[in-house]
Amino acid sequence: MSSSEQTHFRLRIAGRVQGVGFRDWVVEEARARGLNGWVRNRSDGTVETLVSGPDAAVQDMLRACTQGPPAASVTGIDIKNEKDPAPAGFLRRPSL
Repeated sequence: MSSSEQTHFRLRIAGRVQGVGFRDWVVEEARARGLNGWVRNRSDGTVETLVSGPDAAVQDMLRACTQGPPAASVTGIDIKNEKDPAPAGFLRRPSL
């Protein structure tokens, strides 16, 4: 896969990821990489995000999400391929 190909992943990030600024951090990091998608808290305590964009930038974002912001403690990430790209822009969605 070339770095110019578009990839789309849905992530469910577990650990100490709510109440530590994780969603705002994801928005900033994704926008800095020129990615599209969204992020939201889930009622099970995870953070869910859809990231879409050039493969190299998406892979870099996936690596960043394994650490998260300083106050976070990521214990696991469930990654699923998505067929369809996210709409343009990167948004913080209401909690689910």
